[in-house]
Order: sequence, then structure tokens, then C-alpha cells
Amino acid sequence: MAGKKRGPAKGDPRMKEFGRRGGLALAAERGSEFFAQIGRKGGSKTKELYGTDHYAEIGKKGGETIKATRGVGFYSQIGRRPKAKPPK
Repeated sequence: MAGKKRGPAKGDPRMKEFGRRGGLALAAERGSEFFAQIGRKGGSKTKELYGTDHYAEIGKKGGETIKATRGVGFYSQIGRRPKAKPPK
């Protein structure tokens, strides 16, 4: 059959496991600083392509979704939670 890909289909539970194992192997090989570095690269490229307003728009959409699913009272609940301590 032409065009048919070999291996597990997208959404197959094995794919999650393959990704997890690959991520663990990569972390062992390159360390956590590698993931921080590619995260910074991706963030700066996104900022370059879409501008800072893009982040404000994402935050607004996320806030609207939380408000719709959890209600306005959720914000007062999380406002009373103790602050997380920064990692050492």
C-alpha cells in the first residue's frame, strides 16, 4: 500500500511511552540545562515572530477558560494560597 506509514498510529498509547523513554534518554545524555536552553530558544523565536501582545492574548484566553470552567470564586481561592518557594 503506497503512502501508508509503518509503526504505531497517532494516538496509540505506546507513543506516549516511546516519547517518555526518549525524553528520559535525552535528559540523561544532555542534562536538564539542554531543555531550558531549547525552551528559551523557542520562547524568543515566538516573541520575535508574534510580538509580546501574543503572550497577553494567550493569557487572556486561558483566564477566560478558567473563569468559564471553575467560576470567578476560583480566583479568590488561589489568591489565598501560600506562595510557592523559588527553587534553590
